[in-house]
Amino acid sequence: MSEEKRKPNHLIQEKSPYLLQHAYNPVDWYPWGEEAFEKARRENKPVFLSIGYSTCHWCHVMARESFEDGKIAGLINEVFVPVKVDREERPDIDNTYMTVCQVLLGRGGWPLNIFITPDKKPFFAGTYIPKKSRLGQTGMEELVPRIKEIWENQQEEVLDSAEKITETIRNMVLESSGEALDESVFQKAYAELLNDFDGEYGGFEKAPKFPAPHKLSFLLRYWRRSRDSSPEALHMLEHTLEHMQRGGLYDHLGSGFHRYSTDKMWFVPHFEKMLYDQALLAAAYTEAFQATGKAAYRETAEGVLSYVLRDMTSPEGGFYCGEDADVEGEEGRYYLWTLEEIRSLLDPEDIEPVAKIFNLKEEGNFEDEIRGRKTGANILHMPLPPEQFAAELGLSPAELEERLRRAKAKLFEARQERKRPLKDDKILTDWNGLMIAAFAKGFRVFGKGEYLQAANKAADFILSSLYSPEKRLLHRYRDRVSGITAKADDYAFFIHGLLELYEAGFELRYLKAALALNRELIEHFWDPAYGGLFFTADDSETLIFRRKELMDAAVPSANSLELLNLLRLARVTGDSELEDLAGSVVTAFSKQVLRMPSGYTQFLVGLDFGIGPTYEVVIAGKRNAADTKAMLEELRTSFIPNKVLILRPDDVESEEYEETDESEEYKKSKESEEYKKSKEYEEYERKRGEAGITELAPYTKAMVSIEGKATAYVCKGHECRLPTTEIEKMLKLLDL
Repeated sequence: MSEEKRKPNHLIQEKSPYLLQHAYNPVDWYPWGEEAFEKARRENKPVFLSIGYSTCHWCHVMARESFEDGKIAGLINEVFVPVKVDREERPDIDNTYMTVCQVLLGRGGWPLNIFITPDKKPFFAGTYIPKKSRLGQTGMEELVPRIKEIWENQQEEVLDSAEKITETIRNMVLESSGEALDESVFQKAYAELLNDFDGEYGGFEKAPKFPAPHKLSFLLRYWRRSRDSSPEALHMLEHTLEHMQRGGLYDHLGSGFHRYSTDKMWFVPHFEKMLYDQALLAAAYTEAFQATGKAAYRETAEGVLSYVLRDMTSPEGGFYCGEDADVEGEEGRYYLWTLEEIRSLLDPEDIEPVAKIFNLKEEGNFEDEIRGRKTGANILHMPLPPEQFAAELGLSPAELEERLRRAKAKLFEARQERKRPLKDDKILTDWNGLMIAAFAKGFRVFGKGEYLQAANKAADFILSSLYSPEKRLLHRYRDRVSGITAKADDYAFFIHGLLELYEAGFELRYLKAALALNRELIEHFWDPAYGGLFFTADDSETLIFRRKELMDAAVPSANSLELLNLLRLARVTGDSELEDLAGSVVTAFSKQVLRMPSGYTQFLVGLDFGIGPTYEVVIAGKRNAADTKAMLEELRTSFIPNKVLILRPDDVESEEYEETDESEEYKKSKESEEYKKSKEYEEYERKRGEAGITELAPYTKAMVSIEGKATAYVCKGHECRLPTTEIEKMLKLLDL
């Protein structure tokens, strides 16, 4: 039945693509809100809370099996008040009830289905639940009537159980402060990663296998800190990066990475593409290129960034959430190929090289997960590096590379004609912060202006469009509407992006914005008793408990990134109070980290910065002068992760820019679009943005260029060295 003829439920006015996917279900879904819980209290019904996201394959499977089935929907509507939540819109709700699921089941994932009382306390948890019972797993047909019976006949016991579960979890999330951490925690984390490392295919799990780029970032820093005694750290990093890129996890035609691999070989992925994976992996490959100079890492990083620019960037400048795995109910259809299709599209001489390199088979090269047999479809992947086939094919490496390039271009063009997976076109502040950081880093290392432009445009969009009337940061933008109060992730990730963006283009307004947001974050999220950040603000909706997130999972935690943010801001501004706050973050979570350091590798990246050696580098000189650019270029291409970089431009008329009569005229005419397009306005904004570095960082006031030459001021471990105008001396001061 078409959507036009079906009656919509209460989700029809929502903005989330995931919620709108369920707006015509026969399940009478409500969005999370007081209306649903008031109905549950009034009718004395439990709440069926179902949490997922638009690009989740098993969320789609459960929706097709149960939520679109009239019989199951009737049972759900009879017994429950059903509530749908998009985990990407409401990570606070998701984090809260995912904790419940992990405590009750010892695992978690999506779809997440929690049965809760009208006062939001949980009494049963599950992930994917089939329609009918199978293989020892109870299905919805049996589970819902059973819960109805228990609720009607044993309601007091259910309420008592829900109270005990809630109280147990509240006690679990309370943490007392510990002691400061030292370098020994790095060695412990390294030993754990070495023990978990897959020496054959890379990565740190068996199956399913996730990218975990923050683990790679930690290994790169550990290698730099102790490279003579731990060469294996670099090997683990490179082996993992190479196998991920050659596997089916990577889209060999359109670039970008899929969410995770279902096997240990990075071969068969779940095909959704998430923005945060692109951001974190692009940054990891970029840093690997900085550290090793290997062109393959640059090619991969640039491929990911190009994919995001092409397919994941909104006209406003923000970045979309992700792309689905399914097309018309079939996972991976958009990405799979038969040999017959390959032959029909490629030049005859290119068919054999492509088939060999990508391991293509007539019967298909993988078994369908549901059918359990080969279907003739092939996943493009490279079991071996392409150059190993050159001699066998009678081609030089250069000839083989050209044939591959030509063939991939034809296949990509043909694939563009296929029906695309659904795009989740929400714009989320936190994930955009990560992507801004990746583009800023990409510009610094690769020098491509379009990367800086993309980062600038996205940051400007968030700063102008994702603020509430009360001047508070918001979490989600879609369909010209911003909403949902920002969480700690939004602040920490966006501040991180703004700091990377400042060091890319040295526009002071981004540094000022980072400082302002950091003050807001500390004001509303900081725990004054034990330190660290709560996930929700002090004036946010009250859930069953308020917790702090630290585990670095698919994305880093807000506390992990904020540790690094606080240290960077402290070193840029010289504000020791920010460094004290960073110390409080460490002691707040040190007990937790010491239990299993390898689970908190982004946190360890911040700790590595704090322990040092860390460098503060100020370049004083004319912004566009050749010698200034040459100094900055050396700093950008060298892998020096533990540094802050400040430009102290000499060619601004006044560092403490004064508002003149002309700027008063500007204020009066600021609504004039004609004036905003003028050179005068552009120059005014440039000077206003550059002015004030000596106010934000007073110690830079005396750091001026020597004899009109670009001059580097380098401090290390709170000790400053004599300034130099020579690049080689600057690099020596940086221990390069």
